[in-house]
Amino acid sequence: MEKNNIIHLLATWEVQEGQMARVLGFLRTVKSESLKESGNLFYTIQRSNSNSNTLILFEGYKSAKAIEEHRNTTHFKELVLGSIVPLLSNREIVLATPIE
Repeated sequence: MEKNNIIHLLATWEVQEGQMARVLGFLRTVKSESLKESGNLFYTIQRSNSNSNTLILFEGYKSAKAIEEHRNTTHFKELVLGSIVPLLSNREIVLATPIE
């Protein structure tokens, strides 16, 4: 695996007031299933220190194709898009390629 093919994904999710427990319940399953994907390198979930309603996901994938495969999984479509996104007030995603 060439390092320049690796893509990191940084997602910032603003969770609607009172919905954090539900989102985290879904997200634990998403993480577990995502880590089983052959193209996944890591999947971490963090909560912002400055805003308790903000989650930050840091994920690593072997390639752009691996991200595309991730986005086509049942757990992404049903849990992230179908169950979690409606509970968010904002969602931002940044894709980045490591340079060192």
